[in-house]
Amino acid sequence: MTINVHRRIYLIAKREVLRIATRPLYLFSMVIAPLFCYIFFTTLMWNGLPTDLPIGVVDLDNTSTTRNIIRNLDAFQQTKIVKHYDSFSAARKDMQKGNIYSFYLIPKGTTEKALASRQPTVSFYTNYSYLIAGSLLYKDQRTMSELAGGAIGRATLRAKGFTDDQAMAILQPIVIDSHALNNPWLNYSVYLSNTLIPGILMLLIFMTTIYSIGSELKQNTQKEWMGLANNSIYTALTGKMLPQTIIFFIMAVAYNMYLYGFLHYPCNSGIIPMLFMGLLLVVSSQAFGIFLFGSLTTMRYALSAAALWGVLSFSISGMSYPVMAMHPTLQGLAYLFPLRHYYLLYVNLALNGYPLIYAWESVVALLLFTLLPFIVIRHLNTVVTQYKYIP
Repeated sequence: MTINVHRRIYLIAKREVLRIATRPLYLFSMVIAPLFCYIFFTTLMWNGLPTDLPIGVVDLDNTSTTRNIIRNLDAFQQTKIVKHYDSFSAARKDMQKGNIYSFYLIPKGTTEKALASRQPTVSFYTNYSYLIAGSLLYKDQRTMSELAGGAIGRATLRAKGFTDDQAMAILQPIVIDSHALNNPWLNYSVYLSNTLIPGILMLLIFMTTIYSIGSELKQNTQKEWMGLANNSIYTALTGKMLPQTIIFFIMAVAYNMYLYGFLHYPCNSGIIPMLFMGLLLVVSSQAFGIFLFGSLTTMRYALSAAALWGVLSFSISGMSYPVMAMHPTLQGLAYLFPLRHYYLLYVNLALNGYPLIYAWESVVALLLFTLLPFIVIRHLNTVVTQYKYIP
């Protein structure tokens, strides 16, 4: 009896669903691990920005002016003064031990020099081994130093008979009015979670796709698989990937609903384009996984390459360090990573609210990734039908 292609795809998909249901590894990699990462990363950055980061103070001047500076510094949201030190050495040792991230040093005679307009120098030391903590504390301490200098300058000008408006015009002739676009809360999770979570899902898709094909060879069931497909690699791959595509797309829908529906992260383009992006990410990631296995033919090599490619995606996508500031060679390589194009789509659509047509280049790039299996399809067919598994 002749079985049409649709029937064969259905039978292979049914077989794949049974394999997924009877192997805990699939349940973990396709459902449990993504859900855990969704909750883990969003709760890790639940407050958006870290607050009350511990710092120390070395106040060698100890006047009412310097004590007022210290109180104002402690009032910053990200800064919490936890200890006062008698010397620079004591503060440095505590920072090296990791008890504080930074310390603020006010030398003796600071107030006297300030009132005499002799430009006193205050210092702040920050441990940049902790990038986020170091950056935030540096910003707070620099801001406080500038505010303190302005306050002392204004008091001096008042004493000379200037009005407040005249003093401010001298101290700050140009007023800066800054507005943070698209993420006015400066919530780190808005930027990071929207790329970390899809990136982890992409990595899991790489690994699951390679494992599901490689396990057929490992368990010597490829003849059964290809027999249901009438020895057509196209039919075999379509039937095998279809259930995984549906499950992973459900997981993509889940993180979109969680981020934009429950957590109310900015989504200026609407949810439909984001769901379309999620589908593109799933399909392109599966295609890339098939390409890796077809190129390397050995499951352990393909899994290693997928892990390396997936981890590098976080660094080269542009979410943590701008691609335009990278070496030109790396700028070119960045476009070989699916996560880079997803990140650009997220910025253009969810953050900036552009219509999808204005982000067509990234859409086309992800669609091109879906064509990668056709490059290795003949070789993959040979591997599946003729090769034997080598442990």
